[in-house]
Amino acid sequence: MSIESTRDVMMKYWDSAHSDTSMMADDVVFTMMPTGEETRTPAGVLGLLNYFYHVAFDAAAPVENYIIGDGHAMMEGHVTGKHIGEFAGIPATGKDIRVPICVSYDLENDKIQRARIYFEMPVLMQQLGVM
Repeated sequence: MSIESTRDVMMKYWDSAHSDTSMMADDVVFTMMPTGEETRTPAGVLGLLNYFYHVAFDAAAPVENYIIGDGHAMMEGHVTGKHIGEFAGIPATGKDIRVPICVSYDLENDKIQRARIYFEMPVLMQQLGVM
């Protein structure tokens, strides 16, 4: 894979606001690094992202900084929004959130193969008033 094709895939994915799985490999794996929880398949990943960004929260994670390499990419940003539904056993609080996030991606054959999500859970819990 070239840097250019990696950039094309990642820009298409980031521009879709996590709603287009056409650039994911059939055996894609997204790992939540704080918990080790893995979500597999494009449909599984879409369900996870939809739940987080549209059911538990009304949120977005625009890319603030990124690095693109040959078959690898990394993004940094903040998840911003409102807690509107149950998350991790916590009923909706209606509170606004702004939580740092960093995601590292591995690509093969012009498809996202793996994503490792570094999400600041302690910051989220504090903002939700749980800590």
